[in-house]
Amino acid sequence: MGEDLSGATTSVTLRVGDLPAKWDRTGLIPLDLLRDLGAEGRLCAEVPEQYGGWGLSSMHSGAYTAHVGGLCSSLRSVMTSQGMAAWTIQRLGTAEQSAAHLPRLTGGGLAAVGFSEPGAGSDLAAMTTTVRRDGDAVVVDGHKKWVTAAHYADLLVVVGRYDEDGDGDGAVAVVVPTETPGVRIERIDAPLGCRAAGHADVHLDGVRLPAESVLGGHGLPIALLVTTALAYGRMSVAWGCVGILRACLAAATAHAAGREQFGSPIAEHQLVAGHIADLYTAEQVATRACEHASRCWDEGAPDQVVATVLAKHVSATQAARGAATAVQVLASAGSRDGHTVARAYRDAKLMEIIEGSNELCRLMLAQHALSAPGAP
Repeated sequence: MGEDLSGATTSVTLRVGDLPAKWDRTGLIPLDLLRDLGAEGRLCAEVPEQYGGWGLSSMHSGAYTAHVGGLCSSLRSVMTSQGMAAWTIQRLGTAEQSAAHLPRLTGGGLAAVGFSEPGAGSDLAAMTTTVRRDGDAVVVDGHKKWVTAAHYADLLVVVGRYDEDGDGDGAVAVVVPTETPGVRIERIDAPLGCRAAGHADVHLDGVRLPAESVLGGHGLPIALLVTTALAYGRMSVAWGCVGILRACLAAATAHAAGREQFGSPIAEHQLVAGHIADLYTAEQVATRACEHASRCWDEGAPDQVVATVLAKHVSATQAARGAATAVQVLASAGSRDGHTVARAYRDAKLMEIIEGSNELCRLMLAQHALSAPGAP
């Protein structure tokens, strides 16, 4: 794929066109389109070329993600889910598991990742989903909620407890084909934002799978497994929020330049100009935070984890505020269902919740600051 993304961004723009408004209203992206995009490697761009992916760096993948996020946050959410599944398989699985699953995810197969549960949102250590060994098989029982893209998925990467040595503190990620008996996917109708992202609750009742479905074949500390799997999602969401801000800035500037009130374009009114300045600032701040985090990823920097949390927190916060500002500038013009800024207003709010809420991110950043050299 290389570093030139112009062809890829142009192609996806043409494929998406003005359809996101319709997808937002109907709550669905056509399955054939998702499979076609997946088969072209467009849904998990960092998968190595040997497995059919584009092999992009975090920086170039981020630029592509921002572009898709500016077109449609629901599509970007599906892309985030696909990338998280591929990342988790690649990082935690064996070479044989990567060879078995990754080409499927770059060949048109769709995937989702199940973390949250009714009693375990940010506190994933409280999850109750279990994966137990039974001879040459494992049995999965549990309930995952708000699983992005599960409605479309062929494969689920499910995180659950795995009591391997009797201490009850281990966890595993297990690959679950959605057609397996005992898997029931219950679509969430009319979510607040990212309405076409295929959010669903997943019920797992005595789901029996080959033992090799467990990635890596053994348990890991819950904190390590969750941090590994969520890292990709946080970066993807952060860059997607940059895209939201860019779309809002473009819509707000175009409207402010063309809309006249009291004999002049509203862009010349100081209060409106202030809104435009705030939007531009938000986009620039989020972009720089994401660029720093992606550099940390690409260079393997020791502060990669905190840079990722910072990028996600800053970008999501700025996107939510920026989308609200854009709605204010466009007023009634941007308040109809499906409009770019109306979608952004709802979509960006979800970004402050998923992959680590604002509150959790602030706590993690505070802990980092307090543990840094020179802290009191």
